[in-house]
Amino acid sequence: MTLLQVAATVSLCMPAALMLLALLTPRRQDRPTAALWQTCNALSGAALGFSVVSALLVPYLVEAQAGLNPTRLGSVLAVLVQLLGWVIGVFSARYLEGEHRQRRYMAALAGVLAAVHVLLLADHWVVLIAAWALVGVALQHLLCFYPDRPFALLAAHKKRIADRMADVLLIAAAGLAWTEVGTGSLTALWAHIAREGMSTSLHLSAVCLVLAVVVRTALLPVHGWLIQVMEAPTPVSALLHAGVVNLGGFVLIRFAPLLEQATPARSLLIAFGLGTAVLAGLVMLTRISIKVRLAWSTVAQMGFMLLECGLGLYTLAALHLIGHSLYKAHAFLSASSAVRETRLQMMRSAHGPTPVSLCIAPVLAVAAVVLMQTLVNPAAWPWWWSAVMGLAWAPMVWLDPARASLRAVVLQTCSGLLMIVGLATLALLLHSLPLGIRDVPHHTLGLVTLLGMAALYGCLVVLQIRPNALRRWRRWSYAGFYVDELYTRLALQLWPSHWAPHASHTGTPIGTRVDATAHP
Repeated sequence: MTLLQVAATVSLCMPAALMLLALLTPRRQDRPTAALWQTCNALSGAALGFSVVSALLVPYLVEAQAGLNPTRLGSVLAVLVQLLGWVIGVFSARYLEGEHRQRRYMAALAGVLAAVHVLLLADHWVVLIAAWALVGVALQHLLCFYPDRPFALLAAHKKRIADRMADVLLIAAAGLAWTEVGTGSLTALWAHIAREGMSTSLHLSAVCLVLAVVVRTALLPVHGWLIQVMEAPTPVSALLHAGVVNLGGFVLIRFAPLLEQATPARSLLIAFGLGTAVLAGLVMLTRISIKVRLAWSTVAQMGFMLLECGLGLYTLAALHLIGHSLYKAHAFLSASSAVRETRLQMMRSAHGPTPVSLCIAPVLAVAAVVLMQTLVNPAAWPWWWSAVMGLAWAPMVWLDPARASLRAVVLQTCSGLLMIVGLATLALLLHSLPLGIRDVPHHTLGLVTLLGMAALYGCLVVLQIRPNALRRWRRWSYAGFYVDELYTRLALQLWPSHWAPHASHTGTPIGTRVDATAHP
């Protein structure tokens, strides 16, 4: 056994050992929960260390064994997952102090980390499907940590339905590919595609895979559980939004050799990704609650990430995944600070940006991105993606009407452009990292994406200039366009669940089956 295999095995076994420790340690007065948390966090730190060693040794890998293949990207993400798991574990020890069921929480947290780690190293259909299913099973216990909160139970039920649908689609994708290739090995699948090309079975397999990822990544219309999961403890929200929900992006990057020749599957990714990014972005503009805005932001970002995969920009999708994980972990674990900062910002600026800056901002932002791409890495991405990034970062150049002096306008514009230049330079430098990913951009679909982002920016401009002009649209947007309500009614009609608490107006006790129409 090589040193890489030893490091990967130890880093994988640490979360499993943590889970067993939390479940099997007897409840004694001389071993309080705080001491158990210290032991668990020490094991989590050791798993992080061995993950780093495994990532450093990946270039020296000879061959995959036992359905596991530590790729460069998978090993980097394994380090990220173990880092987030360790931080969330330390945070949870303080956040849950005095709460009951902490041992089950530790075990479920360790189970999620172990299953995610296996998925990141998977090189076989069976390992991939089993690991992703185990992630959902372990996560159910975290989502239902407070069993008396009805919307937490509803979110867990809706996620369970989505997971089972995704499992069926993944099994169908695996069966079609396995029949065509003759083995479940993913490495063998890539070799078969390079040698024989795509067949009808592989095209259908790619479509089933994309639909499974759409369902598991909480894209519209099955996004509602990700919004309602705010009823779970804050560290669970951080784990879900920063880690678990991002797995769909990694799976698509892993299956890039299959997707790059499957135009129907990529078209589905473009449709679901762009639609989710635009609609969720519009909903987020009308929400006030910090955590709810963060949840809708995650939905929009997942749509954007799958959009990048559909366009063949896999390197950008990987960088987006890493950046989104770090940002959302920090955002949820410091949500109270975000509330204070938002209040101060609202007190400082009660007016929207100037109309002139709304029109000039995208031009300046696109010019800054194109300039940095020309200077740093001209071949990093197509020109239309520079325009998409410019539209996304244009609000950084919006001007505050309260600062009317020429000096204030110049300083504010320069600071916004410097932020855009810094972000673009960082993205371009990270793009050159040897992650073992090959981009295959689709230019026609890229132009469609640019039009969609331009439409979203146009709605944002109208909302800033004439807030009352879209009053009816704002009501629909605030309600999420009622997509989740329709999905919830259908889900509860097909798969009824015991989730509603005692309601005085219905006289229904907890645990009684409630019709979907009672809670739209």
